[in-house]
Amino acid sequence: MIKALTVLGTRPEAIKLAPVIKELERLSNKFISRVCITGQHREMLDPFLRLFDVKPDWDLDIMKPNQSLFDVTVSALSKLRPVLETENPDIVLVQGDTTTAFVAALAAFYLKIKVGHVEAGLRTSDKYNPFPEEINRRLISHLADLHFAPTQRAKANLLAEGIDEGSVFVTGNTVIDALFMILERTKGQNLLADLPLQPDKKLILVTAHRRESFGEGLTNICKALKEIAEQVKDVQIVYPVHLNPNVRGPVRRLLGGVDRISLIEPLDYVRFVHLMNRAYLILTDSGGIQEEAPSLGKPVLVMRETTERPEAIEAGAAKLVGTKTECIVEETLRLLQNHDQYAKMANARNPFGDGQAARQIVDILSCHFAVKCT
Repeated sequence: MIKALTVLGTRPEAIKLAPVIKELERLSNKFISRVCITGQHREMLDPFLRLFDVKPDWDLDIMKPNQSLFDVTVSALSKLRPVLETENPDIVLVQGDTTTAFVAALAAFYLKIKVGHVEAGLRTSDKYNPFPEEINRRLISHLADLHFAPTQRAKANLLAEGIDEGSVFVTGNTVIDALFMILERTKGQNLLADLPLQPDKKLILVTAHRRESFGEGLTNICKALKEIAEQVKDVQIVYPVHLNPNVRGPVRRLLGGVDRISLIEPLDYVRFVHLMNRAYLILTDSGGIQEEAPSLGKPVLVMRETTERPEAIEAGAAKLVGTKTECIVEETLRLLQNHDQYAKMANARNPFGDGQAARQIVDILSCHFAVKCT
């Protein structure tokens, strides 16, 4: 039996690791699956654990008001040690680029426990953008023993940094697994009845909450949204506003009460997937949405200066527009007014996989530990 300890702390990690955890549980004749949550994002993590029926064996509960990166790092590192020493797993699984993922990989390395990195190899090549994620994921790559890259480009990034090719596997992205799981589970359900949606208008879905957008960037984004709402009468902009006060304050100050802009509370993942599916187009600074939206045929304008997911842009499913007000407005209007441009993006190929990433990852773990592969 292989003991796998999956460590997670944020909403995106819960979404992207849930398919792996459920696959490990399915193969209970081969794997002992244990789950540890740090609670890095307390309020936004728990609903997703319930959604995917993931029951943590350990809860480090490190969340504090206004916690800094120092707080998260120190607290998670010190609290992970006894977990790892007690469980003594064969491998620690982490996902992506959060501080939780980096600290878990570091703690496992200190105890000479193997590390498997889900969604490995994403890069912007700008150490401060996104911050601190770009450095987190680079450091994890040099701590990990198995690298589950979502795309060939991600694999190439790892090889360029000297990672052994024999330890890198292209699996697709587990977020597509999660997306398809939810759509199948909730088929036919009307989960958006309580939202102020206007069926006669084109829905523009917005998410903007990244740390590097705080301040001028987020202000510019809000100005662009207001201008779009004022210029185009047949659109409705819906913006689920992140709980972080650095987001809530400016967004509510600049967009509260603006016609055709609806500021709503954050949604659970099921409802958010349905809202994405209902949208005409999506404006975001999120990473995961750049992967999910192409699966639903939704054009994505990425309100960031760089992206670690250039595959979506190269495939034509997404476009990088930055955080300058004029550029956001111009590119949004282009998609609203030019049917051919819209159709080209909406029908682009999804470069992030077929929804079988978790099964591939667990098969690779079976082979790595010399257990008969499925």
